[in-house]
Amino acid sequence: MTRSVSSPLRSLAALSLCGLTLAGCVSPTATSSGNYARPIGNAPVTANPTPYSAALVCLANYARYQNIRGPRVAVGRILDYTGKSDFEGGRQVTQGASLMAISAFAKSGARLVERFDTSVSELELKYANNRLIGEDGQDFRRILAGQVPGSDFYLIGGITELNYNIRSVGADTFIGDRDPTNGKGIANGKLYVMNVGLDLRLIDTKTLEVVDVISYQKQIIGREIGLGYFQFLDNITLDLGVGGRSQEPIQLAVRSVIERAVVEMMSNIYGVPGASACQGAFGPGGDPMGPIGTTGAFVPRSDATAAGAAPRANPNAWSTNQDRNIASALRGTRQ
Repeated sequence: MTRSVSSPLRSLAALSLCGLTLAGCVSPTATSSGNYARPIGNAPVTANPTPYSAALVCLANYARYQNIRGPRVAVGRILDYTGKSDFEGGRQVTQGASLMAISAFAKSGARLVERFDTSVSELELKYANNRLIGEDGQDFRRILAGQVPGSDFYLIGGITELNYNIRSVGADTFIGDRDPTNGKGIANGKLYVMNVGLDLRLIDTKTLEVVDVISYQKQIIGREIGLGYFQFLDNITLDLGVGGRSQEPIQLAVRSVIERAVVEMMSNIYGVPGASACQGAFGPGGDPMGPIGTTGAFVPRSDATAAGAAPRANPNAWSTNQDRNIASALRGTRQ
């Protein structure tokens, strides 16, 4: 009886010691630095590019070298219309698509005017109108007619698709003989594909004419692998399992679609025929969506929409088997 009782006690003591060791990483008393514990992780802040960021920067450089003064662009609300949400995690798709579009236009060198959040400006204008805000050299800030520049075009739209499990494939394998004492092995793997889609439109601010409409989607891939081993060794049971799971970021896919749409819109605004000036920015394979049509000189897109609709609606685009212009380095393409 003594042996049978002492063994569980020793196990319990060992587990308690491990718990106290882990608890030693957190102190109930703040250290001299003012913290209870040191945060883990030391990854630095890095840039957040997409495969189209280089093309946007190239367009900005092209406009600067050609002395092209583009129109003023404003970004409105690009909302999430998918309605997909998680009970515990909230919305599945980013609610900041408008901010991504503003960053994309800024990379392309567009002249931006703020229309997304004007709460501070409106409050300042209200205070200035009541002569409550002072200025250096005068008693109050004066409001001048026409001091706020207007926009020539504005972008609005929404995230309209989030389709889970477009296609998935998996395999489970068990290896072992009939002898229960011999080792057994398990291996499994899964692949699944989903997609996200956006519908964006560029509107002439003065006439409210829709001058450009873009509807693009991007597929997202995820994978999961696992290995397991099980065996009885005398009085010991050995059960090992390792695995990994990864998925292409959904929000990065949204940013990629927005930046690809801005590349096309700004190419039209700058009047770059076929975006030839920045074709090399897409990599050695070129632009997977094919050449970009252009009207130039800020002419409304309506006359050129028919010409640009064919490559936009081409079902072979983004297909590694049918699209010869595709760049395999882009996310979401098959290697």
